[in-house]
Amino acid sequence: MQSLTIPAAVENLDKVIAFVDQQLEQFQCPMETQFQIDVAVEEIYVNIAHYAYTPGVGDATIRCEVEAGPPVQVVIELLDNGVPYDPLAKADPDVTLSLEEREIGGLGIFMVKQTMDHVAYRYENGKNILTLRKTLYQGGTQD
Repeated sequence: MQSLTIPAAVENLDKVIAFVDQQLEQFQCPMETQFQIDVAVEEIYVNIAHYAYTPGVGDATIRCEVEAGPPVQVVIELLDNGVPYDPLAKADPDVTLSLEEREIGGLGIFMVKQTMDHVAYRYENGKNILTLRKTLYQGGTQD
């Protein structure tokens, strides 16, 4: 599993996305799937940058592995040593309500859960670990 540890600051988002994309491009990830993964990673990483170490700054580690399958899947873990927080514990927003009626927050993680095949959270050894899993394609090679 490849990994990148970087200060959890929004200005490092481009480096995080470039790291993930570099892993995906080795396996000819379809562009639509890569876009969905990038948006999910951005959402989780920006939340870490904004909230994990308030106040102060700490590191975030992004681990990425493509499993040859079949199906071919990417597993991405985002880790931080910040305040324990499970973003999956909050109820999904009621998207049938108008914007005025909806509570603030929660839409980003909802979108992540809708676009990834599997999203899991655990707190282990003083670390928040959020795992994203997404199928790149079904066969052992790109279909």
